[in-house]
Amino acid sequence: MNKRSSTTHEFNHVLLDVLSCNLKRVKPPPELLPNEWAEQFVQIPAGNAKPGPVRFANAPFQVEPMNMVVNPDCYRITLMWGAQTGKSQVQLMAMGFCIDHAPQSQMMMQPSEGDLQTWLNAKFDPMVESTTTIKEKMAKPRSREGVNNQKMKSYPGGFLMFAWSGSPKTMRGRSAPKIFCDEVDGYEVTAEGNPVSLLWQRAATFGDQRLLFETSTPTVKRASFIETSFEAGDQRRFYVPCPHCKEKQTLEWSGVDWDKERNDKGETIEHYPETARYICKTCGAIWNDAERFAAIRNGEWIGAKPFKGHASYHLSELYSMFRRLRDIVISFLEKNAANDLQTFMNVSLAETWEEGGERVDHHVLMKRLEQYLAEIPAGVVAITAGVDVQRDRLELELVGWGMGYESWSLDYQVFYGDPTLPETNPDSCWYELNRYREQVWQHEHGHQMKLLAVCIDSSDQTDHVYNYCKGKAGRRVFPIKGVSGWGRPVVASPNRKRNGRKNVRPVDLFPVGVDEAKSIVMRRLGIKEPGPGYCHFPDDRDQEYFEQLTAEKLITRYRKGFPHREWHKTRERNEALDCRVYALAALQLMNVNLDKLARRMEAEKQEQEQEPEEQPATEPKPEKPPEEKKRRRIRVRSTRKRFR
Repeated sequence: MNKRSSTTHEFNHVLLDVLSCNLKRVKPPPELLPNEWAEQFVQIPAGNAKPGPVRFANAPFQVEPMNMVVNPDCYRITLMWGAQTGKSQVQLMAMGFCIDHAPQSQMMMQPSEGDLQTWLNAKFDPMVESTTTIKEKMAKPRSREGVNNQKMKSYPGGFLMFAWSGSPKTMRGRSAPKIFCDEVDGYEVTAEGNPVSLLWQRAATFGDQRLLFETSTPTVKRASFIETSFEAGDQRRFYVPCPHCKEKQTLEWSGVDWDKERNDKGETIEHYPETARYICKTCGAIWNDAERFAAIRNGEWIGAKPFKGHASYHLSELYSMFRRLRDIVISFLEKNAANDLQTFMNVSLAETWEEGGERVDHHVLMKRLEQYLAEIPAGVVAITAGVDVQRDRLELELVGWGMGYESWSLDYQVFYGDPTLPETNPDSCWYELNRYREQVWQHEHGHQMKLLAVCIDSSDQTDHVYNYCKGKAGRRVFPIKGVSGWGRPVVASPNRKRNGRKNVRPVDLFPVGVDEAKSIVMRRLGIKEPGPGYCHFPDDRDQEYFEQLTAEKLITRYRKGFPHREWHKTRERNEALDCRVYALAALQLMNVNLDKLARRMEAEKQEQEQEPEEQPATEPKPEKPPEEKKRRRIRVRSTRKRFR
C-alpha cells in the first residue's frame, strides 16, 4: 500500500469514528420507565439514610407514584405521606427523569424563598452532582450555553424554573407542562388565591402533556390543602399481606402495641417501647420488624375510588423500612409527654389533626380549683409573667412552670393608673408594676424565687411600653407584639425599634405567634389529669377570670373557596387569655430546660433532708477581757438557694 492510500485509509477511520460518535448522540434513548431510569442512573448523595444507587426494594411503594409521571391518562399526582417515606425523593427523581430521559420544561414551588434555597442546596444540587447523566445535561453556571442560577436552570429540551408561595410574581410570565409543588400545606394563600391553583394555571395550554405533582404532610382537618386534594383523587393506600394469614391490610397505628406497667388503679406508670410489635387485624399474629419489612416488599396500591386522571396516595411512617417500630413508639411517647400529639399525627401518621378540643368550657376549669400549700407550689421551678396593656390599667398573670410544661396560675393583678405617665410617678401603673416585679416569693420547699422574665404587650400604648422597657432587657423585661398567622414560632427573633429621636436607646421588639400560642394554651387547658401540660388554678380565682381565659374559640372561615382558621372572640374581654399567652412567650423567650431545673431542685432538696441534725450546745467559752477584744467586720453569706 502506498503512502497516499494509507493516508486515505486513516482518514476514513477518523471519519467513521466521528460519524459513530454523532450517531450515538442523536440515537433516541431506550424506553425506560421512571423507576428503571432511576435505578440505572440516579445516585443518592452522601448525607442520606442510604447513599448510593437507588434500590426500590427498600421503598417499593415509591415505584407506582413515580411511574404515573409517564401515564398519559394521569394529569395529577398527590402524595399525602408521612416522614421517612421519601416523598421528596420521589419528586426529585421524577424531575430528574424529565431532565435526562424525557426532557420537558418544569416549574417547582416551595413554601418560601428560604425553603427553596434549602431545597436547592440540600436536595436538588447534590442529586445533580451525584448523577452524571443529569450533570452533563445541565447548563454550566455563567456560561453562554444556557442559564443556571437560583431562579432557573436550563438543559437540552427544556428548563426548570422556581417559585415560592409568598411571591405571586415568581409565578407570572412563564409556563411549563410539568408542575411540582412540595409541602403544599405550608403555602401562604395570597389575595390572588391559592398558590397551587395559580401555578397549575400556567400549564393550561399544554393539554394532555400537563401534570401537577404535589406532596405534603397534612395539617388541620378541614383546613389542609393536601387532604382535600387526596380526597379528590382515587385515594390509594398501600396494602400489605400478613406473613401468617396472608390477608391484605393497611398498616394502622391502632395495630402497634408495646408492654406497659400499670399501678393498682390501672394507670400506666412505665412504658417499654423496645417491646414494640405489630398485630395483624385478621388473625392477631404478632409481627416483628423483619416480618413487617417483608410484608411491605410484597404490598400493592389499591384505590378506594375509580381512577379518573387524579392518582392520590396516602402513606404513614409505619411503612418506612428505615424506621423500627421501637423508634416510632419512642417518638409518640415524646410527643405525648410534650403535649404535641398534633406533630405525631401530621408528620408520622400523615393524618390531619382534629381541632375539636381547641376550646374549653369555663365551668369545667372552675371545678379544678385547689388550695396551694405555699405561695409557690412544690412542682414550680420557674416563674414568668405576662402583661396586657389597656388605656387605664395593666393586667398581669404570674405563672409557675414545672416539668413537661405543667403550669400553676400563681397570681392575677390589675394595676390601675395612667400608662402615659413615667414609671417614677406614683399615679402611673408602671410604678405599681415596678414594685410588683421586685417581689420575692416563698417556695413550698423553703427557698425564695424571683421572676424569670416578663413580656409586655405593645399593641396598645406602644410608645409608652417602649419607654418603660427601654434599658430593662438585662432585667428580663421584654416588649412583644402579637402576630397572626399559622406556622409561626411562639417567639421569633426580635426587631430593633427606636422610640423617639435617633439618640434615644433602641429596644428589641419580639414578635409572638399568637395563633399558635393560643392553640397550645387551649390544648393544655383541655388536659384533665395532673402531669405534663396540666394547668393548676388556686381557689381564689373568680368566674370572670375563667370566662376571660376561655373567651376565644377556633373557627374555620372560607375565603374564595379556601379554608382559613382563625380565633374568634365569644365575649369582649379576654385579658386573662392574653396574659397567659404572654407568660408562655416569656418562658419560651428564656429557653430554659424545665426538666433539668426540676431535677436540680429535687437533688438539692434531698441534700438538705440528709444533713445531720444540729449537735447539742456545748459549754460556752469564757469571754476574753474587754481590752483583748478586737474589732473586726463579719460578712454573712446567705445559704438560701435562689432559682432563676
